[in-house]
Amino acid sequence: MSTLHRVEKYLNTLCVTIRNRRTGSPGNRAATEFFARTIEPWGYMLDTHPFACLDHESKRAACSCNEASFHVEISPYSLPCDVSSELISVTTVEELERTECRNKILLMRGEICAEQLMPKNFVFYNPDHHKRLYALLEAKQPAAIVTATARNPDLVGALYPFPLIEDGDFDIPSVFCTDVVGVEIAAKTAKMFHLKTEARRIPSAAYNVIARKNPEAEGKIICCAHIDTYINTPGASDNASGVIVLLLLAEMLRYTPVKAGIEILAMNGEDNFSAGGEMDYLRRYGDDLKNALFAVNIDDLGYRKGRSAYSFYECSGEFAQTAHAAFARYPGLIPGDCWYQSDHMVFVQNSVPAIALTSDQISELMANFTHTPKDTPDIVDCEKLVEAAEALRDLFARF
Repeated sequence: MSTLHRVEKYLNTLCVTIRNRRTGSPGNRAATEFFARTIEPWGYMLDTHPFACLDHESKRAACSCNEASFHVEISPYSLPCDVSSELISVTTVEELERTECRNKILLMRGEICAEQLMPKNFVFYNPDHHKRLYALLEAKQPAAIVTATARNPDLVGALYPFPLIEDGDFDIPSVFCTDVVGVEIAAKTAKMFHLKTEARRIPSAAYNVIARKNPEAEGKIICCAHIDTYINTPGASDNASGVIVLLLLAEMLRYTPVKAGIEILAMNGEDNFSAGGEMDYLRRYGDDLKNALFAVNIDDLGYRKGRSAYSFYECSGEFAQTAHAAFARYPGLIPGDCWYQSDHMVFVQNSVPAIALTSDQISELMANFTHTPKDTPDIVDCEKLVEAAEALRDLFARF
């Protein structure tokens, strides 16, 4: 079987046969099992420790006022509700501070919904204004929350509407709708509404897959890609493509002399509110990061347009020159802009130099495909995945 044919087969398995790979779901377990099963015959030491997480099931959502009904969707990881109450509307944090909404349905729209909230307990990035809004909502104690959101591709990709709240640690039930529907709902402020949702949180387990070569070496190179997907998306570019590069690289390194230790890491949780895989990795192996020479993270790679882009984080000039030299043979790889929304930052924040590998058309990719059902195998150029794996092999061979 040719390498390209194998890549196409991997892509079909991860995105079509397995489908939904959200952390903790049956599809996620099937994906990690597939990854481990594929890499095991190549002589790596496998490490698969489970960690606790939440899966989520959502069914129907109904929002109405008298004879009028409004299309809303259940926020990921929300608890269910069945509420009949007056609806109160706010557009700013200051309005919310002045509003009495205990046991009422709270509509949030406009400025207060400008950016998706980081989960309450997300440790890697959690700005104070997000914490303030969560604290206000929990103090005000509405019976349920409706959030109306506009397009924001820079922060949430192509999702429209996007859930303002996506947090299994936040217990006020919530739904979301478009900004247009939000205007329609707001026109009936102070009237009686009925909001009913059918959803449940499902305690589950998931695991990272770590494949190690030369574990006794003094220094190690970590190469990672997240194997999970956003809820109900095929996740071809985000991030089956990265997982496939890991598999290709792992197979190539069977025959490539490398003095350093190699750690191939299928991370499980980048698109999950709890970042469960990242947190579990740091709990188990955070102390070992002092032995890491550098880390490489692959995410949103292989988009059919443009080229592959690499960027450096906390890397020395000497290391950057070494990487440039290794990648120079590959015309499809070019230096790109820094971006901070993926797992390389887990390592950077723990003092490990890192490279991120993605598409140089990441803005277009996020604006049109990321986190939607349109992220399908047809938007991925398989040759770019092979090229990326070969370039990384050449880089690793220098250590």
